[in-house]
Amino acid sequence: MRSAAVAAGGQWVDPDDGVRYPSGEVHAWERGRNETVCGLSLSRSRLARFPHVSWADVQPESGRHAEEVADVCRRCRAGMGARRDDRGWTRTNPRP
Repeated sequence: MRSAAVAAGGQWVDPDDGVRYPSGEVHAWERGRNETVCGLSLSRSRLARFPHVSWADVQPESGRHAEEVADVCRRCRAGMGARRDDRGWTRTNPRP
């Protein structure tokens, strides 16, 4: 299950190379299945498949293909092995 691809609610096309990438809310999707890791049906939820984009590439921490990603599904993230206390960010300048 670690080699999941991405299913998303929207898409955008990179003007430099013409490849489409996910946007909006993204979900983990295992190739060959008709549902996401969290159990959403791809067709009923109208999610577009992105088999050329790996799950790790759409994480906001990686920043690779996450430019237009608005939200990462929490259930899919947990299903792919993220822990509750893992934070993708650190506070560098806290308010007093």
